[in-house]
Amino acid sequence: MQFLSTSRRRTELFSDGQFAPLLEAESQRVRTLYSEGIIRQIWRRGDLPGACILFEAASEEEVRAHLATLPLAAAGMLEIISVIPLVPYPAFGPR
Repeated sequence: MQFLSTSRRRTELFSDGQFAPLLEAESQRVRTLYSEGIIRQIWRRGDLPGACILFEAASEEEVRAHLATLPLAAAGMLEIISVIPLVPYPAFGPR
């Protein structure tokens, strides 16, 4: 099943200088989850610092567990706004 997560950096609590040391580890963790087929796609948000991530997982709990492994989330620097389960669009199925 696929899920879409939305998140934002907690810039009201942390400075750019506090984020900087974790960014390489964050990128590496995302690459690992992508190479394992867990993350399908990722986008940076255009409206504020954060990301939208398309996950392949069995449950919302599994997605949240993967999100918790991101260094920014583990440090309390990332707010997970939503984890949305996605279902197929019916117009593309058989008639």
